[in-house]
Amino acid sequence: MEEIKIALLGFGTVGQGVYEILQKNKDIFEEKLGIKITVKKILVRDTNKKREVKAPLQLFTTDFGEILNDKEIAIVCELMGGLEPARSYVISALSKGKQVVTANKAILAEYGAEIFDEARKHGAFLGFEASVGGGIPVIKTLNEALIGNRIERITGIINGTTNYILTKMLEQNISFDKALEEAKSKGYAEADPSLDLKGYDSAHKLSILASLAFGSFIPFKRVYVEGIENIDLMDLKFAKSFGYIIKLIAEAKRDKDKVEVRVHPALLSENHILTSVRLNYNAILIKGDFVGEILLYGLGAGREPTASAVVGDIVSAIEYLLSKKSPLIPYPSKNESVKIKPMKDCVFKYYFRFSAIDRPGVLSKISGILGKYGISIASVVQIGRQKKKGAVPIVMLTHEAKEEKVERALAEINTLDVLKGETKKLRIIE
Repeated sequence: MEEIKIALLGFGTVGQGVYEILQKNKDIFEEKLGIKITVKKILVRDTNKKREVKAPLQLFTTDFGEILNDKEIAIVCELMGGLEPARSYVISALSKGKQVVTANKAILAEYGAEIFDEARKHGAFLGFEASVGGGIPVIKTLNEALIGNRIERITGIINGTTNYILTKMLEQNISFDKALEEAKSKGYAEADPSLDLKGYDSAHKLSILASLAFGSFIPFKRVYVEGIENIDLMDLKFAKSFGYIIKLIAEAKRDKDKVEVRVHPALLSENHILTSVRLNYNAILIKGDFVGEILLYGLGAGREPTASAVVGDIVSAIEYLLSKKSPLIPYPSKNESVKIKPMKDCVFKYYFRFSAIDRPGVLSKISGILGKYGISIASVVQIGRQKKKGAVPIVMLTHEAKEEKVERALAEINTLDVLKGETKKLRIIE
């Protein structure tokens, strides 16, 4: 029976999950594939650290050179996270002709052009299924199942933390802070959840998906990003009253000769298939020119789903090793040839919430400025004053308008002395 030796870089949550699967289900690999998969080395910072999953002490090392220069190690699994030294280790392993599997979305979104080029240059396998969507097989779907399609659009909920928070706020009628606290207590949010809340985690993942969909590397810096920090319960309730649900949406779509690549909160119709995605689940809706629309759904993070995706890539790497052929993987081009449509030129319907002094003529002033910029109102709700003093909310939904005109109109509206605070603006995705 052929034995394939691998190394794990990192032995945290995902690394321990991968090791556990390989040990617990080793008979499955031997029976179904006729292969013995052996973990020969595990790179860690501290070999004496206590860990939930136990592994023989002799497997641990703090020296990456032991792995890089070991000719018996055919596959390197980078499960460290962060940018450096993860990027350098992946590049070095590929240059040595080793097959690489990574769950690191950040290095692919930031340095994907360099990493994909290195894999292509050395004819190496680079597996990164676990970098987006945890156990959801979206990378294989784009690279293999839909290879004969021109991808027109990808729309997804690809961050479980933010989806959990928005779900809990609406369903339990609680504040953003309360929902975040609950997400932390259940382990769905990090101690510092800023990457999730600001939309950066989703943007890293969208960078990878868009690069695969459109064939040219689209780095993280070219993705438009807004998070959910400014969404409050009032917005969720108003949206619901209009027949919409607010979600943090990642979307990449073709628009003639350009593509839109953006992450932001959006109102989705209650009939939209993504509004049924609750709590910490993810879902990715893909539209191809021949296949039409398909939906991938599942847990987007966590030890078990992510480790499962890593092991799937390990098996794919072994298949390439045994075939003695260069991997037929459509790595994105190094050249950033895709034209990104500026956000200011994008067109949406909008949700506005104004905080206004309750006096005659306020609504006409606001609508007058919107009309000046060619923005027409579809619906409006004005809540009567509950107290003798204070501002009241005015909520409007608009017909389609260009982002640039909306920004200019709101900048002028926000100078009105009858308004208190900045106007809340959210986009609507049909």
